[in-house]
Formats: sequence, structure tokens, C-alpha cells
Amino acid sequence: MEYTCEIEIDLPQARVIELFDDADNLKEWQEGLVSFTHRSGEAGQPGAVSDLVFQMGKRKIEMVETIERRNLPEEFTAIFTAKGVWNRNANFFEARGDKTIWLQKNEFRCTGIMMRLMTVLMPGMFKKQSLKYMVAFKAFAEGAPPN
Repeated sequence: MEYTCEIEIDLPQARVIELFDDADNLKEWQEGLVSFTHRSGEAGQPGAVSDLVFQMGKRKIEMVETIERRNLPEEFTAIFTAKGVWNRNANFFEARGDKTIWLQKNEFRCTGIMMRLMTVLMPGMFKKQSLKYMVAFKAFAEGAPPN
């Protein structure tokens, strides 16, 4: 399953990237994030591996992030794996004057029967979650104090 989301952020590209690229900011816009722990490789660079833990209601979700591409300020792509789920999350940032267009392309592959059923029966749920995080990042970024 593949889908694309897009949002306009009322900040220059350099500031958006500064906020997006700081792992300390993740808890500010990724609801449910309990921890982000760098495991191996050079932090933030291709090949770097980190562990993420989310609490979604009563469900604890553990996933691994592996950075695939880092060509900031234009692109940042990571692979996220969790039980039965593989997700490539490609983020593109286009400067438009003093605004930034954030385009996110997601690709999901599921191996578990339940997750495969969810991608078939409720594909909008995945896009809705992606947009929720993007809107939360926009609110955080636009409300963050200037550097």
C-alpha cells in the first residue's frame, strides 16, 4: 500500500529542517512516543539505527528506524519496522519563499494477517495517522520560539 500526504508550513525551509532534524523534538509532535534510543551508526545519517517505543492506548508498539537517505534540506527517508510491518517514509521539503511544502510518501508492506487486512479494509487509517503527525509537527514548528 502506498500513499502521499502534503502540508504547508508557514516557516522557511531552513527552520523547518532544523526542527524536524532534532530528535529531541520528536516527543513534541509524535503523540504516544515514549522513547527514542539511538542504537548504531552515526546518529541522523544513512545506516543509523534507532529504537522507538510508542504507547497507543493500552498497546505498546516497538519499532526500529533505519535511516535510508539523508539529503537535507530536500529529502529524509527512513525505514520503520515493527512486528508484521515494514514502512518506508520518504519526506521531501520544498522551499516556497518563506513557507515550506512538506511532502511525505509512505509505502507499507505487511506480513501479519491482521495488518494485511487493515491495509485492505482500512487504508485511510494509515494516511490519517500520517497526517495527524504532520499537522502536529506544523503546529509545533509554527509555535516554536525563534532560534
